[in-house]
Amino acid sequence: MADNPVVAQCDCGAVAGPLGVCADYYHAILSEEQADPRMYRWHAPVVCAYLLQHPARAHEKYLDGQFRQLQLYLDKGLDALLRVAAHQIARNKHRARSSYDMMPLAAYEPLPPGGPPRHFRATFCGLPFRDGSFVSDGHLTYGHRIETIAEATVESWRSIQA
Repeated sequence: MADNPVVAQCDCGAVAGPLGVCADYYHAILSEEQADPRMYRWHAPVVCAYLLQHPARAHEKYLDGQFRQLQLYLDKGLDALLRVAAHQIARNKHRARSSYDMMPLAAYEPLPPGGPPRHFRATFCGLPFRDGSFVSDGHLTYGHRIETIAEATVESWRSIQA
């Protein structure tokens, strides 16, 4: 038996946490969101950050929009991102000719070529999970943690173009 057990590592470079790799955290978050509308407010940044940190699990054609959405979120806040999402949903209900309105995201940088980054200073594996929940110490604290992951995601993607 080896003295140092092999530590599981996620494809984003993070060391697995108590729940496993980031995919395990992501699925647990999505599950918990279903029962908690206040937690669900952060659904869009969670999905964007997760897919940008794990682009092999994403559809490549959407990564640019997801990168821009994270920038909007960091620049203008969660409510602004939710308004853009509501605008997109309304467009879809009215069967707009183009499937996605990129105008609200036009001011933000496109996804840099040459990715994905190999390291992110904050990942899903680092999220605390206590008492069977990601929000055991409050929704705003959870939101700040998701914002930190979003910042780390944008920062790492931007660093590959330097």
